[in-house]
Amino acid sequence: MCTLEVIATGPLATIQDRGRPGLAALGVGQSGAADRPSHHLANRLVGNHEDAAVIEVTFGGLELRAVGGLFVALTGAPCPMTVQLPDEQPRTFAAYSAFWLPDGAALSLGVPSSGLRSYLAVRGGIAVPEVLHSRATDVMAGIGPDVLAEGVRLPVGDPVGDLPETDLAPVCPPTADDIELRVVDGPRADWFTAEALDALVGDTYVVTPDSNRVGMRLSGPELTRSRAGELSSEGMVPGALQVPPTGQPTLFLADHPVTGGYPVVAVVLAADLPKAAQARPGQRIRFVRTPLSGWAS
Repeated sequence: MCTLEVIATGPLATIQDRGRPGLAALGVGQSGAADRPSHHLANRLVGNHEDAAVIEVTFGGLELRAVGGLFVALTGAPCPMTVQLPDEQPRTFAAYSAFWLPDGAALSLGVPSSGLRSYLAVRGGIAVPEVLHSRATDVMAGIGPDVLAEGVRLPVGDPVGDLPETDLAPVCPPTADDIELRVVDGPRADWFTAEALDALVGDTYVVTPDSNRVGMRLSGPELTRSRAGELSSEGMVPGALQVPPTGQPTLFLADHPVTGGYPVVAVVLAADLPKAAQARPGQRIRFVRTPLSGWAS
């Protein structure tokens, strides 16, 4: 069996697949890839099923060594990639294409030119053991494989089907400009003043460094309440904009808690969450209110 040996991880690297849907009633969140379209595309480029486990890399810095030759592909935030074989000159490869990683070669990812999260797929998939029918690492609940660390060896599964004849996937990389996210009113929008609701969609917010796979903390206009009091814990969904007493919203992402006690002023459409997952600290976010029918878009 081929394996990938972890030499370095960068800021954060985890194993992710489609996650664990349908278990929220048991207190288990879905987790899985934060940018699902990029996860699916990486798998398609190497001939995997879309649900195969990949490595989600946050802000580059991952280094791996191949034990046995294999095909790999990188999508999401486009990192410069270098492949080094002993006694040979290093070679560079582009994101959004599949290429051969020879036995003994070291693959290094640099810092992405835009975006935050990259997805490295290997033909056959990362074959770590499943937990609750998924190989996803849930960093909040501590479910699934551990966060990757130096020296870990990752088993690679057997390929299924033919390798696609694709030189390059024509996909736009994540933007480095301001990001627009569509929202619908949250279940507790009536807890906030009209001025707060106008500010949410009329001004911009900045992604703070205090953000991770659980949620994105934002800095911007304070969202003031129209009523006092506290809530009993309520169910939470990906994209919920929860507002703590500071008035600064937090956007829940892939590893969000299944319940929360702060009011949710709005919810980002599921179709826009991949864009949110690629937002870097310091990048500006603008929320755009859309009718409920936008959920189908």
